[in-house]
Amino acid sequence: MSVLLRPGESQESLLKRFRKEVADSRILSTYRKKRWFVSKSEEKRKAKQRATRKARRKEQQAQQREY
Repeated sequence: MSVLLRPGESQESLLKRFRKEVADSRILSTYRKKRWFVSKSEEKRKAKQRATRKARRKEQQAQQREY
């Protein structure tokens, strides 16, 4: 990934633009996920846990709206 210095642009704004592009391309999150090996079954188990947690939260919010 590269970011070119624009005419009259400061180093701070260049760095800010670079960080924003890195964040938008999700390079760091991908790197952090691949830092340790996680088996397919472990990924499926965690995805299932996330889904049940999300559904539970959604249900609780719906119940709170009823009151």
